[in-house]
Amino acid sequence: MRIATYNVNSITARLPRLLAWLQSSGTDVLCVQETKCSADQFPHDELRELGYKAVVNATGRWNGVAVISRVGLEEVVVGLPDGPAYEGVEEPRAISATCDGVRVWSVYVPNGREVAHDHYGYKLEWFRALAAAVAEDAAGPRPFAVLGDYNVAPTDEDVFDPAAFAGMTHVTPAERAALEALRAVGLSDVVPRPLKYDRPYTYWDYRQLAFPKNRGMRIDLVYGNEPFAGAVKDAYVDREERKGKGASDHAPVVVDLEL
Repeated sequence: MRIATYNVNSITARLPRLLAWLQSSGTDVLCVQETKCSADQFPHDELRELGYKAVVNATGRWNGVAVISRVGLEEVVVGLPDGPAYEGVEEPRAISATCDGVRVWSVYVPNGREVAHDHYGYKLEWFRALAAAVAEDAAGPRPFAVLGDYNVAPTDEDVFDPAAFAGMTHVTPAERAALEALRAVGLSDVVPRPLKYDRPYTYWDYRQLAFPKNRGMRIDLVYGNEPFAGAVKDAYVDREERKGKGASDHAPVVVDLEL
């Protein structure tokens, strides 16, 4: 089974590329973030023509997540159970499903904005709710993974220049401690380093030629439990999909399982 996670930065803007990538990559299950559309705008028909079905948590022009699968969708949970609200709104940042025996969560962790901002505290609360929500599945016997845009670089090696991020979100001790707490429920990072290149970043800003200069961050992660990690046979960041006109500012992260 081939499973991937991909922050598309608007599924409407990225749709032709996304459909072509699904076909060329042979992906069975795709966890999507930042759909940036309402639920009724989601391209179910176009995906169905390629043999995929989708479950979606999306409410409008911001955020939004989905699980797209051609191997089934069962036990769907929309939203993060007991997750915090921001300014009174429960943002569409999580959805889970079971696909041919493998349970996955697609998550888009809050950005945090600035360390002194209320959104940063919301981000840490959201992480605590996520760890509580997935603990039972993480400890269970079936393959399970939380895939998505975590908006945290796990170590200094996961950013192009640690000094450039001093005092900023995505690299603070509290955010990295939140990742550690999530792993502590029974999950591990299943994408090894190095991969086919020294610095397997997954996100590059559109500005200042960040991608050509490889000034990136590794913030799109796949955290799996022991049965999931034990089934991983290959993993890679598809840098090619970040190239060219109309690309997202993220690249897909792909994991192959032998079940």
